[in-house]
Amino acid sequence: MMRKNFAQEVNFFIAACVSGGSLLASYAHAAETGASTATVTLAQVANTPVSAPPEAERNAGTPSDGEEVPSAVNDENDAMKPTVGNLFHPKAGQTPNYWQGLEAHVSVEGGISGNPWTRSGRNFAQYYSDRANTVTLNQIMGSISHPVTSVGKGYGIGFVFEAMYGSDARFDPTIGMGSGTLHGLYQWAPTQAHIDVHVPWIFKRGIDVQIGQMYGIMGAEGTPAQARPFYTFNYSSDYIVPFETVGILATMHLTKHMDWILGVDAGNSTTFGQYGNNNKPKGYFGFAWNKLMDGKLDVHAIGHFGPQGNNGPSLTSAEGWVSSGMGKAANHLMQYNADFMATYHVNDKMTVSVNGTYLHDDGLRDDVYGVTSYFSYEFHPWLTLNARGEIFRDNTGGVIAEYSSFNSFTQAISNKPYDYYNAPPTTYGELTVGVSYKPEFINKKLALGGFVIRPEIRLDKSLNGTHPFNQAGTVQNPVVNNGTNNMLWFSCDATWAF
Repeated sequence: MMRKNFAQEVNFFIAACVSGGSLLASYAHAAETGASTATVTLAQVANTPVSAPPEAERNAGTPSDGEEVPSAVNDENDAMKPTVGNLFHPKAGQTPNYWQGLEAHVSVEGGISGNPWTRSGRNFAQYYSDRANTVTLNQIMGSISHPVTSVGKGYGIGFVFEAMYGSDARFDPTIGMGSGTLHGLYQWAPTQAHIDVHVPWIFKRGIDVQIGQMYGIMGAEGTPAQARPFYTFNYSSDYIVPFETVGILATMHLTKHMDWILGVDAGNSTTFGQYGNNNKPKGYFGFAWNKLMDGKLDVHAIGHFGPQGNNGPSLTSAEGWVSSGMGKAANHLMQYNADFMATYHVNDKMTVSVNGTYLHDDGLRDDVYGVTSYFSYEFHPWLTLNARGEIFRDNTGGVIAEYSSFNSFTQAISNKPYDYYNAPPTTYGELTVGVSYKPEFINKKLALGGFVIRPEIRLDKSLNGTHPFNQAGTVQNPVVNNGTNNMLWFSCDATWAF
């Protein structure tokens, strides 16, 4: 099973929200208070404290997490020099020491998805915005971090620690890291805990290494509110790419514009030993090309490979629900992820992106794939239009599922019986249009951070005649085909971040 269905942020948001507040306008994995339109690589943004506004994010995490790495490496004196964080304020003219570079950031997101036609109370094929017609506190996310800073002779070190509380935490656990401690709609989850190191080895521009718990580096949309252009997710980012991994990730800067990514990890949303699905290694392999065509084009191609199924025994609850355990065979049943993304910055206001994602799972005997296109246009510094179109195929219906209870997803990846319902083999189409609005009359009065509102309208449709929407399944018949063939819904979230 996958991290996100299992059903699960280098360059995971090469296209994102910097000056326009949209994930596709220029930053990748963050943006709320309107900064410059510097392009950030996914691996860069994927593991920065994304509760921060973009100005801070570009200075947090590792060189592979934020600003353009080559410039940092070419001039070693300026590359990783001490900077002032937002926790300390040294006297004017004083050179900051290492610990004065500490940063802390908080973001709060709440929202609602209106779906007057649902009979299940759910928005099918969604995780974080699954509750129809219900106002939810999606996330309170806090981080403390330090940018990679020189410790001499070309070496640098930094770190990121981040955690989240809210309804979104139900679908972002890492087994063995506080998972299952809360059981209601609102839960908590550690989201990042990694040490970041720059080493001047092998390549002229060196290597960046991250060790610990990290966001995944595939897909176009991430867990933090600032890491995506909409409140709701596209199918690919929600279901078939890793959201959390624990392991080691290395970004090798081959040239000014090209990075090579290698990683070894425990798998999707799991750790090691008794908290792992199985003890076989998984890992990343890929490349990223940054600032091509006069800085307008960013591209990444990344794969994630390894056995992901749970090698525990299959368990059945008194109600008849079954766990995801597949026995020892899971140690040899491979899962293959592939992700390609290209983002073109047409000008300072307009950005277009294409993201293609593929999954093959030997355990599920399923092939799942999708293509998503994005468009972003900044009308004003406080108003950005976003549009998204997607076609997504689940060949057997084994990946796209609705986890019915508050704890279903955590139970699924922990090999405990869990309640769910899914659809027959379906080709999904999805079209979403929305805006990112930063009300100036509010933001001018805020002492800290910025406030963003994102209304959207979305239409999901089965393109092959199935009827999976707006109807729930049962333990006797979890495959839903007696609902509707489309789902029209309206959503809006609000985020405050500093």
